[in-house]
Amino acid sequence: MRYNLLTLGAMLSLLCSCNPSSAPASAPEKEAEKPLIVFVTGDDEYRSEESMPMLARLVERELGARTQVLFALDSAGFVNPNVNDNIEGLEALDDADMMVLFTRWRALPDAQAQHILDFAESGKPMAGFRTSTHAFMYKDDSLRQHLNNDWPTAVFGQQWITHHGHFDDGHDPLTAVSLVEEAHSPILNGIRPFDAYSWLYHVDGGEWKINPKTKQLLRGKSLRSKHEEAGRLDQFPLSNPVAWTNDYKGARVFFTTLGHPYDWQNENMRRLALNGIAWALDRTDDIPSEGFNPTIIGSYQPNNSGFGEKFKKGLRPEELFKENGFPR
Repeated sequence: MRYNLLTLGAMLSLLCSCNPSSAPASAPEKEAEKPLIVFVTGDDEYRSEESMPMLARLVERELGARTQVLFALDSAGFVNPNVNDNIEGLEALDDADMMVLFTRWRALPDAQAQHILDFAESGKPMAGFRTSTHAFMYKDDSLRQHLNNDWPTAVFGQQWITHHGHFDDGHDPLTAVSLVEEAHSPILNGIRPFDAYSWLYHVDGGEWKINPKTKQLLRGKSLRSKHEEAGRLDQFPLSNPVAWTNDYKGARVFFTTLGHPYDWQNENMRRLALNGIAWALDRTDDIPSEGFNPTIIGSYQPNNSGFGEKFKKGLRPEELFKENGFPR
């Protein structure tokens, strides 16, 4: 009898271990059904390598999406935004459901850049931040120079033109942000006027016109302006759009010229990004009336903006994730 009971127990254990419908086996399938959002970072001024991992973590929590964050890496595998010709892992865009771009004057080799360009032409949703108005810079490549200005104007709504000046960067806010009165969009749910550390980019006015497809959501007023000091407000007015939507190849595109590393410490900035990404994914019904919860997971203590060696050196991608409460 004892032998039979042991045999029966062993058979039952074997059957349970082979059952393909057990709960753990179904979990990966549910995970694979979540939309994949790929964040492409690579700017040498605004610490996108710090803000985008933080934002990706919020996107996972609030939108139930999968995320992947890509970085500019040096030859030793360390995150180095000053390396403008290498962003590893861009092939992830081939299977992505959405791209979030925060790059500045990249000169990527064709094999890498093509993943970004192909995604933009796919008709899938996109979001862009600040320096993505000048995501690329190909100075000597005549076949790629259209990517410097024409491409961002078509995809995101405008190219790089000028700004009103960064005075004592990071010391005080430089732009007062307000809602466009006639704008009615769930992207604005829960958004209140706030002051941003980003100095105002000029995108509309004087000889320049923003892409007519765009629909403006937020405006910024420069709190201090080099153009005002020089008497050029007829060309570069103190007030300009800072957030809008665009349509490119039938895809929803959300864009904001905000994105200073300290801007992200304001919950309005984080909520704006979450709402904008959800809108681009055509999930407007999921945006709460007061917007998504912008509470940071872990910590976000970024370095100030600036060129040269002002980024956090000697960190690999997994170390940046860990530092921002985003274990990988």
